[in-house]
Order: sequence, then C-alpha cells, then structure tokens
Amino acid sequence: MTSTNAPSPSSASAGPTAQVRRARWAVSLVFLLNGMSFCAILPRYPELVEAIGLSNSAFGLAVGIGPIGGLLAGLGAAGLMRRLGSARAAVAFQVVASTAHLLVYTAQSWLWLTATLLLAMAADAITDISMNAHGMRVERRYRRSIMNSYHGWWSLGAAAGGLLGAACGQLGVPLWIQGLFGLVVFGALALVAGTAMLPGHDTSEREERAAELAASGPAAGSAAEVPSAELPGAAVSGPAGDDASQGAPVRGRWSLAPRTLGMLAALGMVLVFAGSTEDAGGTWSALFMRSTFEVGPFVAGLAFVSLQGAQMIGRFTGDAVVDRLGDRMTARIGAVLSALGMAFALLVPHPVTAMIGFALAGWGIATLFPAAFRAADDMEGVMPGVGITVVGWLARLGFFLAPPIVGALADAITLRYALWLMPLYAAGILLFSGVLGGRRTDRHGPAA
Repeated sequence: MTSTNAPSPSSASAGPTAQVRRARWAVSLVFLLNGMSFCAILPRYPELVEAIGLSNSAFGLAVGIGPIGGLLAGLGAAGLMRRLGSARAAVAFQVVASTAHLLVYTAQSWLWLTATLLLAMAADAITDISMNAHGMRVERRYRRSIMNSYHGWWSLGAAAGGLLGAACGQLGVPLWIQGLFGLVVFGALALVAGTAMLPGHDTSEREERAAELAASGPAAGSAAEVPSAELPGAAVSGPAGDDASQGAPVRGRWSLAPRTLGMLAALGMVLVFAGSTEDAGGTWSALFMRSTFEVGPFVAGLAFVSLQGAQMIGRFTGDAVVDRLGDRMTARIGAVLSALGMAFALLVPHPVTAMIGFALAGWGIATLFPAAFRAADDMEGVMPGVGITVVGWLARLGFFLAPPIVGALADAITLRYALWLMPLYAAGILLFSGVLGGRRTDRHGPAA
C-alpha cells in the first residue's frame, strides 16, 4: 500500500517533501470520502422513516444505538493501528464503512436499520481515529498546523454528500442505487489514497524529532516531540525495527496519570457537545424542515448542507485563526456564535432562518475536533494513538446519547422545541473549553 522509503529527518528543515505533500492530499481524500459516504444518507432519512413506518422516538433510538458500535470498536483502534499502521487501518475500514452504508440504504425494518448503523459506526470509529492519527504524522512533517484543513475536507465531503443525497431524493433515485454507487466509487478512491500515505511506523516522526533535539542539545520541546518509549507512564517495549514499514506492532501498556485522564475526559466532553451539535444537523435537520415548514426533499436537505458548508469554511480558514487566537479562544467565540445562531433560528422560524442558524452552529464548532485531537496527541505521558483513541471514543457518547433524547423530546413537545438543546450544547463547550490550548508562538513551542 505504501512504499518503504521513509523521508529523512533532515528533509523537515527544508520544508515538506513531495512525498509528504502527496501524503497530505491522500489523508485529505480519506477525510473527504469519510464525510461524503455517510452524509449522503442523511437527507434521505425522511424516506427511510416513512418507508419503515417509524416514530421520532423509534428513529432516534435506532440512530442513538448505532454509535454503540463506534464506542466498542474505538476501544480496539489503538491496537489495530499498532498492528496495521494508521494508513492501512484508515483505508480498510473506510471500505467497510461504505459497504455498511449500502446496507443502511436498503433497510426494511427498525432492527435492520439499527444493526447496519451499528456496523457503519463501528467501521467509522476506526477510520476516524486512524485518519486523524495519520494526519498528525503528516502535520509533524509540515511543522505547522494543518489539522483543521483535514477536517475542512471532511466537511466538504459532508456538504457534497448532503447535496448528492438531497438531489437523489428530489429526482427519485432508488436508495439502493445511491448506496451501490457510494460503495464502488468511494471504496475505490479510498484504496487509491492508501497508496500515497506515509510509510514507516506511526512513531517515526516523534523519534526523528527526538533525535534532532538530542543532536542540537537540551533545547525545550513539547511532549509531542518525544518518542513514545521515553514518555513518562507510557512503557513500550521493542523498537519499530525493520518491519516498521509493514505496520509492525509496538507493544506497550496504557499507563495514564489521574490528571492526564481528567484532561482527556474534559477534551472528550468538548467533543460530546460538538458531536451532539453536529448530530442535530445530520439526524434532525431534514426532518425539522419537512415537519415544520413542509418543504420538498431538496430544500429539506439544505439545512444540513448549510451546517456542513459553514463548518467547511471554518475549517479551511481555521488553521490561520487558531495560529492567531489559539484553540481555546477560537472555541469560546465559536460556542457563542453557535448558541446565538440556533436561538435566532428557533425564535424566528422560517426555512431561511433555519439555514442561517444551522450554518452558524456549524461555523461555531468547526475547529473543535482538530483542536481536541491535537491536544490529546500532544499530551505528555500518552502513548502515540492512545490520546486520540480515548478522546475519539468519548466523543461518540454525544452521537450515542443525543439522538434518542432529541427524538423523545420531539414526540413530546415537537422537534422545534427539542432542538433548543443545541444552545445548551454550546454552553457545555464553553464550560470545558479551558482544557484546550492557548495561542502558540511556534508550532512546536509551548502554549502562550
């Protein structure tokens, strides 16, 4: 899948090599496909609900049970990455996810829908953690922030998938045809992306940076620059060795101090509320537009596209913003925007105000997933891949808890009033945002 010629440590000082730039585009493509594959389903949820004959509560329960697959699979993501390498794991499980999405499109009962969502979320969890881990490898080669741009590609894929699903719904394209198209096209592109990802073991960049620091003297460096075997509390036996390019496992144990666990939990809570906001747009926006304003399938899908489109813009511009303001301040400003936008949409109900509100919600949470993953991966005393795995696992609690809660409230007090949870999610982001990093004067320097 990848070549065995790793970039030399000295190449970093001259800027990213052609191989590293290709790897960045490859990771970006996997992010794009990951967003597009699943989000193409979302505008067609109303058709599935109607075809199966589900209530809001039953549908919300099915969507809420799905992330249990992600919670369970996420526990094994770090081990899979040690065995396969982050590149192979990301690509392989993206193909599995696209296969599961075809089964979602063809669901004929509540049990079928729930089971296929479980499988899809399990595959997505491993893809999500693996592609972020590989993205961090490439970011270390660049020596500057590029993580927000990856998530920008995910949002672009999500918006494109939403438009694809909305257009297919408007044109009456059968669900199974849309699903089969996704499996063939998205699966093939994922395999192509895998050929351009970075070779070597996932600890390569940390080890090379540590060697540079050792050669230049005892200059201060961040925890992200220390090889995993030297991190306190992260005992690892066995070097990468000659088999590193084949994804040879690095055996170790998770040994995290209580304070480190607390910080990872707080980062996870940031993503619980961010994920709940994103889920509201994905699971409920089309149903909200249909039930509240009685619009057609294409217009109903535009609320989700608005959220993802604004999130995409926020992510592609996010690296410059974060470099200037820091992750913490950016998150706080975004939380205020998200709360005000959705409050406006729900107080002044109209299809246009709904799109504006969902767009501001998407803009507001744009940088949170990259920020939390970066903070977790840079955390002192955490083995490579473990921080991202823990925080990514906790993030799925939002996707697990939010849908059934919103569905039950929607049946009790209408979906419009149930979506007042979204400003509350923004308040939760504000509450836990202190755990994110401040402004950095240098990509590898300490937070200011």
